Formats: sequence, structure tokens, C-alpha cells
Amino acid sequence: MPTSNPFGKLFGRSPIRPLQEHIDKVHSCANRLIPFFEAVMAQDWDKAASIQQAITTLEQEADTLKRDLRMNLPKGLFLPVPRTDLLDMLRSQDRIANRAKDIAGLILGRKMQIPEGLAHDLQRYIVRSVAATGQAHRAIHELDSLLETGFCGHEVKNFEEMIKELDDIENDTDEMQIHIRKQLFSMEKNMNPIDVMFLYNIIEWIGNLADRAQKVGGQLQVILAR
Repeated sequence: MPTSNPFGKLFGRSPIRPLQEHIDKVHSCANRLIPFFEAVMAQDWDKAASIQQAITTLEQEADTLKRDLRMNLPKGLFLPVPRTDLLDMLRSQDRIANRAKDIAGLILGRKMQIPEGLAHDLQRYIVRSVAATGQAHRAIHELDSLLETGFCGHEVKNFEEMIKELDDIENDTDEMQIHIRKQLFSMEKNMNPIDVMFLYNIIEWIGNLADRAQKVGGQLQVILAR
């Protein structure tokens, strides 16, 4: 009687399928921050709590996928993508979901008030940072085409353009973060110092989403260069 192959079930036809399933969860987790902030800015704390719980659930599901991949990736197996590269990307992807959960948890836990003069630019900043995770998501799903062509041909050019766009998005978020920090600095004297401190943390953490997505893109470039 044939024995089951848990590794085969996990990976199916594609050696990077679990990585793609993981980034699906990760991007969904980060993407929930957009309606979450809309609820926060409207001070709809019931809706914010519901979305925060969804973010937590997605992060936990991503953790489960991460553990499954780590446990079922044999060290001696030949893969077109090196094992260490797969695990490094997995770690970077996971940090995106962790940070999204941190952001929602802190804001909801303190029921943070976003200054009216900061709200519009902060929302744009969130959308752009989440766009970076979306671009990393698209790039990971492009790996199938690259594997099929042996990392050559027209697909490589498309892939390189995707990574360049990811870098451009991350650069945009850097500039937006600088601008928002300046805005907050000008408001500090009229705010509670503790609230200001935590708001600076949130601004930095939103930028972390794009930074970590860009790191995923950099790791994909390393794979392409091997």
C-alpha cells in the first residue's frame, strides 16, 4: 500500500506554492489596515475591533502556513529555488503580517485619536504602504512563470520591472513618512505627549510594511541572479 507523501501534498506541482499561499494571507492581513484606519478615523470602534480581529486571524493562519513549510521542507531536497532563499523570504513575508497585527492592536488597544490635520495624508500613506505588500504579492506569484522559462526570456524583464516598481513604491512611502513626521512635529505642543509618542510609533510601523515588502523583492532579485 503506497505511503502518503506530506511534502508532495504541501508543495503539489509547484515548489514555491506554499510561499505563495503564505503571501496571500500576509497581503490580506496588511490590506485590512485600509478599512481599519477608515473605521478608526470615523471613531467606529466596533467596526475597528471587528477588522482588528480579522487581521489577527489572518496573521495566525499565516503563522500556521509558516510552520507547515518549515517542518515539511527537507534539507536534502533539490529545488530550483534554494531552500535557504525560500526560508528567508518566508521570514520576511511573515514580518509584514506581524507588523500589521501590531499596528491594529496598538491603535485599538489605546483607541488612538488621529489628528484631523493628519488624517488625509496618513490614509494615503497607509494605502501606499499596503500597495508595496501587494506588489510583493504579485512578484511572488510571478515565480511560477520564471521557473517554467528557466529564469530567462521576456518573463525576466517583466519581473525586473515589477521589482523596480516595488522599489519606487517604497521610496514614495519614505518621502510620505518624512512629510507626516513634520506635520506631527508641528502639532506636538497641542497634544498629549504619550499620544504623540505612540503616534510616531504607528507612523514608523506603517513604513515598515513597505520596507519589509521591499526586502522580499530584494530576496527575489537574489534568486534571479543565482
